[in-house]
Amino acid sequence: MNEFLVVLLLLLAAFAAGLIVGKWRRKAAENQGEAAVRRALTKRFSGPSYHLLNNVTLPLSDGTTQIDHVLVSTKGIFVIETKHYTGWIFASRESPKWTQVIYKKKSSFQNPIHQNAKHVRAVQQFLDFVEAQHIHSLVVFTGDAEFKKGRPEGVYDLQGLERHIADLTEDVQSMNRLQFCVGRLETQRLLIASKTDVEHEAYLRTKFGEV
Repeated sequence: MNEFLVVLLLLLAAFAAGLIVGKWRRKAAENQGEAAVRRALTKRFSGPSYHLLNNVTLPLSDGTTQIDHVLVSTKGIFVIETKHYTGWIFASRESPKWTQVIYKKKSSFQNPIHQNAKHVRAVQQFLDFVEAQHIHSLVVFTGDAEFKKGRPEGVYDLQGLERHIADLTEDVQSMNRLQFCVGRLETQRLLIASKTDVEHEAYLRTKFGEV
C-alpha cells in the first residue's frame, strides 16, 4: 500500500469520525433539551386535563415527520418543537434558514417554525375533528442562546413556554374528546425504534439535504 493511499484512507476515516461525532453531539443536545421540556411539562401540567406524548413519529404520504412533544389537553393541543442551542441566533419568521454564531463560526439550520408547521399539519391530518385554532404550534429554545435581532413570535424559552400554556385557561374540548385524541395519536404513531430514526433521517436527507 503506497503512502498516498494510506494518507487518503486516514483522511476518509477522520472525515467519517467527524461526521459521527458531530451527529452524536447534535443528538445529545437535542436529547438534553427534550428531556428538560418533558420534565417541565410533566411537573407543571399533570392531572387528567393534560396528557403528554413525547417523540411522536407520524406517517405521511411522502415519508414521516418526527414531533418532539404533543401536549393534549382540554385547553387545546400543543405541538412543540424543541431546540437546544448556545451562541447567537439570527432568525426571522419568514426565512427558511436560521443562523447560529459561536465565536464567529456560523452554521445554519432549518427554520423550526416552518419545521413545526409540518408537524401541526400531520397532527391535524389525524385529528381532523379538532378545530384548527385549537392546535397550537410552539417552538422552545432550552439552551442559553441569545436571539440577536429579537425572538420571533411563537418562539419561547422554557419559562415562556410554561406561561403561554398556563395562560390558556378555557376548556375547548371535553375529557372524552381528549382521551379520543390521545388514542388516535397513539394508534397512528410509529413504533419508537432505531429503524424509525434511520428511515426518518433518510427522508430528511432527501427532502432537505440535512439531518
